[in-house]
Amino acid sequence: MRLALGISYNGLAYQGWQSQATGLTVQDRLETALRQFTTQRITTLCAGRTDAGVHGLMQVIHFDTLLERPESAWVRGPNALLPHDIAVQWAKVVPAGFHCRASARSRRYAYVLLDSPVRPSIDTGRVGWVYQPLALDRMQQAAEQLIGEHDFSSFRASACQALSPVKHLMQINISRRGAYWRFEFEANAFLHHMIRNLMGCLIMVGDGRRHPDWVNEVLAARDRDAAAPTFSPHGLYFLGPRYDPVWGLPEQTVLFDGLPGA
Repeated sequence: MRLALGISYNGLAYQGWQSQATGLTVQDRLETALRQFTTQRITTLCAGRTDAGVHGLMQVIHFDTLLERPESAWVRGPNALLPHDIAVQWAKVVPAGFHCRASARSRRYAYVLLDSPVRPSIDTGRVGWVYQPLALDRMQQAAEQLIGEHDFSSFRASACQALSPVKHLMQINISRRGAYWRFEFEANAFLHHMIRNLMGCLIMVGDGRRHPDWVNEVLAARDRDAAAPTFSPHGLYFLGPRYDPVWGLPEQTVLFDGLPGA
């Protein structure tokens, strides 16, 4: 039986999603809980790896098992064993042809940014921060130049393992509520640090340090040194993948309602 799970997590305590030689990861915690719940070793695959400090609202994973239990048990059981900052939101039995990564039509992220003279306090680690006012129209002009299929080498981390820097960025939506900005990105796939590097450039345009047309120059340069410094991971949320409706998987959870900056 192949199972898909929707996982949420606060990334502050973890060195990202994927298991590694040093540092605790979300995958480590999840697979430990699944092993305790099933008394079997379960290896998971995820829809999109996240970096240290990045949060997940609906990471989708899948794995195969011979155990037959109700879908609700695959939510309640692991959640009783997981730490407070990770939770299974839903579970669904899927056909053997489903693959959480390969079956995804696109992936979505949001970046939440506090625009205030005073640094974050109660939402420390959950939002990025700028103290200079940002101009929506300037950032929208810059964002429009990034939409489409491009070589995003200028926004790619040196450690990126993607086979190609060419990605199709489908949309960037920018909105504001009070002092909080929300930037939503959707693409067929993302490069390592791509969104944080895009954020650095959009902020430099928004606060007037750069002209909106500058991002097109950065894009054309295909050189990481041409772009802004990588921005903080703290306001970055993996919203999850989109799948064809044939798989019957949710597109969001109740956690989306609580994301700042809507």
